[in-house]
Amino acid sequence: MRITKVFKKLWLAFIVPLTGITISLAGCSSQNNYEAYLFAYFTGNGPGEESIRFALSPDGYNYRALNDNMPVIDSKKISRSGGVRDPHLLRGEDGKHFYMVATDLYVPDMGWNNYALILMKSEDLIHWESSVINIPETYPEVFGNVDRVWAPQTIYDEQQGKYMVYFSMKEQENHPDIIYYAYANDDFTALETEPKQLFFHPEGKSCIDGDIVKKNGKFHLFFKTEGHGNGIKKAVSDKLTEGYSMQDEYLQQTTDAVEGSGTFKLIGQDKYILMYDVYMKGKYQFTESTDLEHFKVVDEQISMDFHPRHGSVLPITGDEYQLLMDKWGGVEMFGIEKTESPYVKSNNVVFDHEAGEIFLPVKSSTDLSNLDPQFSSAFEARISPEGPQDFSQGPVVYEVEVPQIGSLKYKVTAAIHRNPVLEGYYADPEIIYSQRDEKYYLYPTSDGHHGWSGDYFEAFSSTNLVDWENEGVILDLKTDVPWGPRNAWAPTAIERKVDGNYKYFYYFTAAQKIGVAVSDNPQGPFIDSGKPLVNWKPEGVSGGQEIDPDVFFDPQSQNYFLFWGNGYLAGARLKDDMVSLDRSTVQVMTPADDTFREGVEVFIRNGKYYFLWSENDTRSPDYRVRYAMADSPMGPLTIPEHNLVIARDDSKEIYGTGHNSVIQKAGSDEWFIVYHRFNRPKGIDMGDSAGFHREVCIDRLEFDEQGLIVPVKPTLEGI
Repeated sequence: MRITKVFKKLWLAFIVPLTGITISLAGCSSQNNYEAYLFAYFTGNGPGEESIRFALSPDGYNYRALNDNMPVIDSKKISRSGGVRDPHLLRGEDGKHFYMVATDLYVPDMGWNNYALILMKSEDLIHWESSVINIPETYPEVFGNVDRVWAPQTIYDEQQGKYMVYFSMKEQENHPDIIYYAYANDDFTALETEPKQLFFHPEGKSCIDGDIVKKNGKFHLFFKTEGHGNGIKKAVSDKLTEGYSMQDEYLQQTTDAVEGSGTFKLIGQDKYILMYDVYMKGKYQFTESTDLEHFKVVDEQISMDFHPRHGSVLPITGDEYQLLMDKWGGVEMFGIEKTESPYVKSNNVVFDHEAGEIFLPVKSSTDLSNLDPQFSSAFEARISPEGPQDFSQGPVVYEVEVPQIGSLKYKVTAAIHRNPVLEGYYADPEIIYSQRDEKYYLYPTSDGHHGWSGDYFEAFSSTNLVDWENEGVILDLKTDVPWGPRNAWAPTAIERKVDGNYKYFYYFTAAQKIGVAVSDNPQGPFIDSGKPLVNWKPEGVSGGQEIDPDVFFDPQSQNYFLFWGNGYLAGARLKDDMVSLDRSTVQVMTPADDTFREGVEVFIRNGKYYFLWSENDTRSPDYRVRYAMADSPMGPLTIPEHNLVIARDDSKEIYGTGHNSVIQKAGSDEWFIVYHRFNRPKGIDMGDSAGFHREVCIDRLEFDEQGLIVPVKPTLEGI
């Protein structure tokens, strides 16, 4: 039987006790054998998200949420605002108590202005006593003008014999955020001293999210330069409350904006983790260091079944782990949750731990009679049966055994699902057929980036519309497009013979403008023209965005056209150079039924011109495609009575079907629609994030005898 070891063997005292490993941490008066980690965090800025949640890890790298990722403490009971953010955990010096502090803030009502922090105390990490400290009310003469109190943390001051709470505060609109400190009373219910300045940026910049780590007699204060680089810096002092000298360099290992650093020492190792919230991308980054000076990204070792915001990690014992598990955990935390098989579409596996069922969508080339899913568990577990199994005759039963905890059985089924056709997150697919290469090429938006913040484009090729090969990055906005280095969206492309040679013209969205790049090959690389093609609004248009281009060759007039628009539909004839528009031909042609949102697609069949577009917001499960017809490439548009092309199918858990392109199979009247949908099965539960975690699918597109489009039923099987 195969033992799956996704996590290091550092787990429970009642599984394999760890002996001879003792560590000394700030905040601990005695040495303890720690065997796990508790992560306290919140999840976002919306209703129910500004609440304290807990997760467990055996190794500091792999975390699983307790209580189904729901709050473990009621924010309304412990705060004035109804929201709690930035929880920080500390173990008490007496070995009997735990301390947690947090920001009292509910963003939907208060924006980013708040006035209070929360002090909490517990003997078991489950039951907490709490107090709210409103700074302007408590210190009206000195801090009556404070309008935000953020991200408190606690550390034990050995010289004073007291718990010191430190946090950032801002007074009035034009003042910077400054990190202050005060001492808590013995009951940890109030501050017994007036806040004093702990650290002020030497250049007068704002400082928030302070995090102090003591190492080799020195205090390392990590902080964020709020609004001035949005990164993590550090100041060091020989004393806890004064004398901090700031280092110049930023410590985050990313160019993205970050905040909420949290630092903890790995159990039994002279190694630290510096983690921080990459808040614009909706993810955390973990880095590793031995000296608190040099940090290496270790994201490839990290796994979580939740999306945290600014939190903290506390080493805990096996007994403490067991208490948390008894309260909020369950055997299902140790169940099968991952497959390593190259034949399985891992983003689309359906895990139903409650029903004890797993569904494996597999690629078209898979032999179902000889499939090894290569399952693994979140923790050390024994999974059987091992090796290839026959899934062609129905479900296969797998058992997961975790020593001294329990066992689970899963009924596992598998079937070929050709949709999605690309592995990973992609959206807004454009497709062409290259006469030169006798291949199809797909040009999507690279998705999975928070807030549609991707900045590069990739291409894929296929000979059969089923099996696709990644051709790599064909255009990188940051290095190739200086006029638009962000928001790489919704490309379109076309092949054209120029002076006997094939040329490829690639129209794309960058920074909400439309550009064009040219290549000698459909797989790129493409060279940007050097300036936007469309960065203006057509006459009569006041709203919307200049995005989502579609290029079209009209075989009847032998002209090339470009269509575009979000909130409106516009079109114009391209000049013969293919990189400039004839502005005299610009025409606004927005469909009159008020359903046009974006993503126009134009094609011709049997002398009729078809205009397809997406309705609703791409974050909506009801994102869908409608169409109109015309007798010329510039309209007027006629909208059929029933003009829905493709929409959600709840029975198949397919949602957000939109932003399509259309391709005709060479030499035939077979047509296919290429579109994106939400990730399945997770998308419908991701909220707005579903709108940038999308997948590309292909299904057949058919017409009736009158040339009207037959509504497409989105499939899992594909073509």
